[in-house]
Amino acid sequence: MTSPVLIRASALCVALMLSMVAGWLFIDFSAPGGLNWLDLLRAVLIVISSFWLCWGSAAGLLGLFVSRRTIAAPSATPLGMTAILVPIYNEDPVATFSRVAAMNRSIADLGFSDWFHFAILSDTTNLEIAAQEAVWFEHLLRESRAIGRIFYRRRSQNIGKKAGNVEDFIIHSGAAYDYALILDADSLMEGSTMVEMARRMQADPHLGLLQTLPKIINARSFFGRSMQFSSAYLSPAFARGSALMQGSEGPFWGHNAIVRITAFAANCGLPILSGKPPFGGHILSHDYVEAALLARAGWKVLLDPTLTGSFEEGPENLIEYAKRDRRWCQGNLQHRRLIGAPGLRWWNRFAFVQGIMAYMASPLWLLLLAASIGAAAMPNRTPWIMPSEQAENAVWSLVIGVTVLLILPKFLIFWRGVFDGENRKFGGTLRAIASVIAEVVFSTLSAPIMLMLQSRSVGQVLLGLDGGWPATKREQNHITLADAFAHSWWIMLFGLGTLLAAAVFAPSIMLWILPAMLPMVAAPLLIGAGSRTARHGRRTILFDTPTEQAPAPVMLERERILARWRAETLEPHYVVDVVGSPIAVEA
Repeated sequence: MTSPVLIRASALCVALMLSMVAGWLFIDFSAPGGLNWLDLLRAVLIVISSFWLCWGSAAGLLGLFVSRRTIAAPSATPLGMTAILVPIYNEDPVATFSRVAAMNRSIADLGFSDWFHFAILSDTTNLEIAAQEAVWFEHLLRESRAIGRIFYRRRSQNIGKKAGNVEDFIIHSGAAYDYALILDADSLMEGSTMVEMARRMQADPHLGLLQTLPKIINARSFFGRSMQFSSAYLSPAFARGSALMQGSEGPFWGHNAIVRITAFAANCGLPILSGKPPFGGHILSHDYVEAALLARAGWKVLLDPTLTGSFEEGPENLIEYAKRDRRWCQGNLQHRRLIGAPGLRWWNRFAFVQGIMAYMASPLWLLLLAASIGAAAMPNRTPWIMPSEQAENAVWSLVIGVTVLLILPKFLIFWRGVFDGENRKFGGTLRAIASVIAEVVFSTLSAPIMLMLQSRSVGQVLLGLDGGWPATKREQNHITLADAFAHSWWIMLFGLGTLLAAAVFAPSIMLWILPAMLPMVAAPLLIGAGSRTARHGRRTILFDTPTEQAPAPVMLERERILARWRAETLEPHYVVDVVGSPIAVEA
């Protein structure tokens, strides 16, 4: 197998070479009008932005040449004791506990229930929801007949957020288990997948963490289904390419992954950073830091996108996605204080830089736009877009190059699916190509809106504003036009203002900024339209996925349990204290 170091070096060299070509093309078409400091600034911004575009595309292209076949652990491999951790924070107890019931039944049907315990770790601050959690936990125990295998406790103070929640379990109960399979409140996993992950850990004593690639399920809105299709159809190729480059220094995404408790407990205690949030305090994006700490200690951290049966649910509209993205933005920018931490592998340091640049790229593109308008508006200067044929060719080369970097991997994934039969799982070739085109169009229209939202998030963090950890509204779907306008009016004004400024001061660049500004002007319409329900039954023309054609057994079981529980009415009679003991209260 090719060394990950060689693959990384090759990808870095190619990305650097292509980004330098982009910068050279820009300077080449700017030179006839005379270079000034704005041109040099734009050239630097183009090189930086192009590099990260190239780097992002490299993973998708590499993934096209990696097999989809799973290498399983021997079936005779014994199992260690595994704790399945389900951290929750002001969630709907019925929705969350029904997932636990379905996963427990999936494991029990395989005959491995003695090796897997569930620990529901509540950080809920809403007392009404806490009371409901206690009631539905009792119901879960009674129906599952799993007393002694399913546990629940609620912390009175959610210190350290999710990372602190998991750490609390590791400190107080971790010694009873060999592994911890960490989930999110919306995670769902097949019993066979959990057994396979435990076997993989048992078979490789140097494996510290094994990360799966969760597939999004149960999406109903156009926005949600677009993400669901992307996670099932496009993401595996990018994940396979990333896994090839990462080798044994892979990522941890905080959920749907299994860790070796002795390794995690010995190495993953997180510091509280000096100063106040957003850059100080508890580490928000703890997962990549924990992966880096495991790798520093010599443990293997692997991503295996071929492991099936790992699911999650995603946001159903762009506003809910942006709320979650705001937290990720703060967490990733916080990593700038950890890049120089002693003993880290250089790849993990680079992963921190990647995370930071994933958000800094948006304000850099805005800065490039502002510099371009300023350069074109300068007096006694040849316009930014030179009239010569050579300059026109250079500009079109840049535009085509950026477009190819963004969409080429997606269409190559489609063509691979034509020849290896993968497209049949997504409704056939015609449905697959229609879905890919729709995803490209929708993501292209949404990109300028996300650019603005991310730029605002970066600005808020740099100004010292803490975004906190808001609870997720997992089932919120439709957004009215009024709500969409309330969340995006400033994006509309920015788009209109930029078009007006360009028309007055730099008309020569109008053609090039229209594709970005028009979606901003139409932001409320796009946000509202994306939140509308696009799935009413099992099958649709666009964004068909294998889990809709043939839902996994654990999905069907969860649907049956959820439907039955929704029809029941249970009144709260007690809440639970910090150590998990029932306390009687009035209903």
